[in-house]
Amino acid sequence: MTGTDTTTARPAPALGGAPARAALALGDDALVLAQRLGEWAGGAPVLEEEVALANIALDLLGQARVLLSLTGDEDELAFLREERAFLNLQLVEQPNGDFAHTIARQLYFSTYQHLLYAELAAGDGPLAGLAAKAVKEVAYHRDHAEQWTLRLGDGTDESHHRMGTACDALWRYTGEPFQPVDGLGTDTAAFEPAWLDSVTAVLTRAGLTVPDGPRTGAWAAGAGRQGLHTEHFGRMLAEMQHLHRSHPGATW
Repeated sequence: MTGTDTTTARPAPALGGAPARAALALGDDALVLAQRLGEWAGGAPVLEEEVALANIALDLLGQARVLLSLTGDEDELAFLREERAFLNLQLVEQPNGDFAHTIARQLYFSTYQHLLYAELAAGDGPLAGLAAKAVKEVAYHRDHAEQWTLRLGDGTDESHHRMGTACDALWRYTGEPFQPVDGLGTDTAAFEPAWLDSVTAVLTRAGLTVPDGPRTGAWAAGAGRQGLHTEHFGRMLAEMQHLHRSHPGATW
């Protein structure tokens, strides 16, 4: 676990316009996935994995704090916005399901996020500092997901079946990350082939069939960047915001 403190990469001043919306979208990705992974606390398959998932969640939360603080007050953005104001990918809001579903979601997202942060870190935009720090964390997240995909896919008949089912179920959400994000300063569609090659290589090594369902078009999912979310998101958001909304203005 890298444990990099991404808060040290906090740029200033705050962003505005399209760059702010782009930072908010990436921050929402990290925040929502951190919340989902945190739900495994007390319920992961083994204690070691509970610690690993919690640390990945903390890495993502650190990224989210930096990104949200670029656009406004991080607490207000996390706990007081309504559902339609969140710009996260629909992929990251999907329920944990069984452990295989969590790993498939993590494989798909961390592979994309690593490619994105590597691209941003190589530039001179306002997110380059954060990306340079976070890309080291995300490399671990991706490796963790890859290793578990291999273990489950090439494991027992039951684990192979569950991993394949999870990969199929989440495939329809994997086209959205490569749609244009105004203000991001990079062409996300340009590294979609690299994402597909990387994921295909992992699934093949795991003895799994690469899903052949649609990733774009009418039968694929993807409108999270426009504030449209799946039915699961509202319930997750209510739980995440409950304490803050129940005690407005409270301090510790």
